Amino acid sequence: MKTLKQTLLVFALMVGAISLFSFLPAASAAILSGQDNPSEIAGATGGETSIRGLVLTIINYFLTFLGLVAVIMVIYGGVTYVISAGNDEAVGNAKKIILYALVGIIIILLSFVLVNAILGAGTGTEA
Repeated sequence: MKTLKQTLLVFALMVGAISLFSFLPAASAAILSGQDNPSEIAGATGGETSIRGLVLTIINYFLTFLGLVAVIMVIYGGVTYVISAGNDEAVGNAKKIILYALVGIIIILLSFVLVNAILGAGTGTEA
């Protein structure tokens, strides 16, 4: 089991490194070049021409991913609750999973609103 966890961790780090290094050359060439060419910057960053807009987009994708994980956890907790067959310990664990996932969803929604209000005010965009 420990070897499987280590293998998955190394694999995840390798995928992250490959993703990062495949993004960096295009972004660094467009952003850090001596010429200020907004079309190159927009092409390298997915259409965003400002750093604030790029950060807002990254944070929104990250929060969307976390929301998806929280919804999956609610579903997992519900399935665990249904298949617990009256086992008090399993029912308690399922209720904790559902409760913590719902608290996570609330925190994710509040942070989404807060981030979009603060960063969106500076970029002139509204979520």
